[in-house]
Amino acid sequence: MATILPPAVLGMLGGGQLGRFFVAAAHEMGYLVWVLDPDPNSPAGRLADRHLVAAYDDYAALDQIAAECAAVSTEFENVPAEALEYLAKFVPVRPSSKAVAVCQNRIAEKTFMHEHAIPHGPFAVIRGDDDVAAADHGLFPAVLKVARFGYDGKGQARVANHDEALHAFHEFGGEPCVLEKLLTLDCELSVVLARDAEGRIRAFAPGENRHRRGILDVTIVPARGGRQLRLEAEKAAERIAQALDYVGTLGVEFFVSEGELFANEMAPRPHNSGHHTIDACVTSQYEQQVRALTGLPLGEPRMHSHAVMVNLLGELWFDGGDHHRSQREPDWSVVHREPGARLHLYGKHHARQGRKMGHFTVIGEDADAVLEAALRARAALGIADDDH
Repeated sequence: MATILPPAVLGMLGGGQLGRFFVAAAHEMGYLVWVLDPDPNSPAGRLADRHLVAAYDDYAALDQIAAECAAVSTEFENVPAEALEYLAKFVPVRPSSKAVAVCQNRIAEKTFMHEHAIPHGPFAVIRGDDDVAAADHGLFPAVLKVARFGYDGKGQARVANHDEALHAFHEFGGEPCVLEKLLTLDCELSVVLARDAEGRIRAFAPGENRHRRGILDVTIVPARGGRQLRLEAEKAAERIAQALDYVGTLGVEFFVSEGELFANEMAPRPHNSGHHTIDACVTSQYEQQVRALTGLPLGEPRMHSHAVMVNLLGELWFDGGDHHRSQREPDWSVVHREPGARLHLYGKHHARQGRKMGHFTVIGEDADAVLEAALRARAALGIADDDH
């Protein structure tokens, strides 16, 4: 594919915050962007040069994208792979519908990892009651996860035995699931990388992630702990990208259990844990997405600062997290008074519990000081330390 240069029009399927950052990066590089998203208030749509308010399988809207855009990407793994496949008949689509289809289905994802010798935890595929009954006793305690449309802890249930697994399976409406052994966690890591059409890969430093109520809370970069473990995570993520023939920005989450690395999930898009790259790296994950999409050389992923990213969820907009009270704006002065802090708000139309409304990143030369400042600002905002 020939290099696509500004002021070409790029297409983005999905209008969330990841798409918003893509639009901003593309604009900085001189491109125009059309966004397709059914939400008239979508964060990316509000920045885009044109926002097509339509469903992802609206073929009239897809035809408009195909006619006007030089290439198309996505920021949302649950965009129908069929829509990407349709657009690929007319324009370059990166990542491919095939790669997205693997990442958006946990059964396909776990099967892919097994087939390509990517280290992963024990699991069983559950499509019916008989599969639950046949599950190895050694899998328990376990987590039952729906194969499609589960994220940020949704569509998941911890189960201690076969009876609880069967009950949860029925609670999920008999949807296909994976049953994963519950691992004892030392920590969680993630690797964000970019791969171009020629197979060249540029990986960002692995991040160490803390979750709260199933949603990413804090990312510390570079991840603490042994250098060898970080290298193993990078290599495993690169093998995944190569095996998928992936083009674009990819996020891979890992569990570390008793010193061993296990791949958990893949995200065929920029990743929440890669937000820090906007402020702490020579090239952000979003600029890399633009570069891979347009055939430009990938940028330098090197960090120029240590970084800690803190997610800002919707409950912060309500006193004490009580959604029965009126919405109010948090006191952002407690973030801005930290010299290395960078606040990013997504411009979402309304707040609700668990909704990602923004994030802040603290950068600096000293890793301990950066972490201390980030946690100080996080506490000053009123974010509790419960339920990690």
